[in-house]
Amino acid sequence: MNPGLLLAYTPLIDPLNLHAVWFWLLIPLAVLIAMAYKAVRVPDMALYWRQTALFAAQIILGIVGLYVFSLVVLNWLLPVIV
Repeated sequence: MNPGLLLAYTPLIDPLNLHAVWFWLLIPLAVLIAMAYKAVRVPDMALYWRQTALFAAQIILGIVGLYVFSLVVLNWLLPVIV
């Protein structure tokens, strides 16, 4: 790899192309959000990790559900209506 290419990288003009792997970034993002939220909201710290895992799973399933719903609407329902 040419080191000159790394020096010429401008993040706001040439962003990383992560369209193929964005779903893998959802997992750590959901876990970190759940950890921060439950650190403030959980009433008993003995339940912290269980509630964090449950909340992270809810975030991930919710985002995947919205993705599937939008795929169904845009690929199957919209062509039938139009």
